Amino acid sequence: MSTSRLLTHLRHVDLAVPDYDKQLDFYAGVWGLTKVAEDSGISFLAAEGSPEQYVVRLRKADEKRLDLVSYGAATPADVDTLAEQLLSTGVKLISQPGTVSTPGGGYGFRFFDVDGRTIEVSADVEVRRHRKIEEKEAIPVKLSHVVLNSPDLERTRAWYEQHLGFRLSDTLSSPHMGDVMHFMRISSQHHSMALAKGPHTSLHHISFEMRGIDEYMRGSGRVTRAGFTKIWGPGRHTAGDNTFNPHGNTVEYTTELEELDEDTWHPHVYDFSQPEVADQWGTANPMNELVAKESFNDPDRGSFVAPPV
Repeated sequence: MSTSRLLTHLRHVDLAVPDYDKQLDFYAGVWGLTKVAEDSGISFLAAEGSPEQYVVRLRKADEKRLDLVSYGAATPADVDTLAEQLLSTGVKLISQPGTVSTPGGGYGFRFFDVDGRTIEVSADVEVRRHRKIEEKEAIPVKLSHVVLNSPDLERTRAWYEQHLGFRLSDTLSSPHMGDVMHFMRISSQHHSMALAKGPHTSLHHISFEMRGIDEYMRGSGRVTRAGFTKIWGPGRHTAGDNTFNPHGNTVEYTTELEELDEDTWHPHVYDFSQPEVADQWGTANPMNELVAKESFNDPDRGSFVAPPV
């Protein structure tokens, strides 16, 4: 039996990186985010169109890892309710609900998911002054979604459904590999998280929403001109109907992510071995083993080890 949904949206994704200066130059320069705060070896980057204080946190570390994924809740009471529910089902809390010390403050707590990732849920975070992204302004509007690799796809999907109220939107499958990706939602947005079948626990990719197709293409061109390797794209997915354009960690520009009617939606199973499923336009390079391996990323050795605050 699944929990009632207490999460509202994806807030930020926090990364630990050995090549900190290089990564900061990339995210705050070529990728188009805005550095809003920095301490020694740690920086917070916002998207100009988003009310979130930041959408990416970078931390200098000896080893690359996904530090945490942060979600919003509507009220402090919902934060407390979720913490009580998780405790009652044996989920290991890293911290008890209380004051959040990162930019924007708020009230929240952290816990481990079934694969050992650190998840944070918070409410009452101060809204950042943001603005409407203008036509031809090729910078991210907001954080769109995060995709996580899991060695046991069905176990991870069941955990997120049971404990955090996620619902399945669509699945990618193939005759040879079975189910390879589940698109999961906490709102009418087709997915704020996807789970991918991988050989180990790791980050698959982070995706950022652009204003529209023109801005998406201009941003993709800027990244390509700057000399960064394009893994896959540009193209248009079937599941979620969004466009995509997937550095260490893979990042993606997207736009026009599908909004669905939750009362009438029935999940589809798409055969991603069919080229038109992976890319309706036919403009992306073929999805093959080399592309897939890029998304496996390095094993995340931070499983069940909480990152520094």
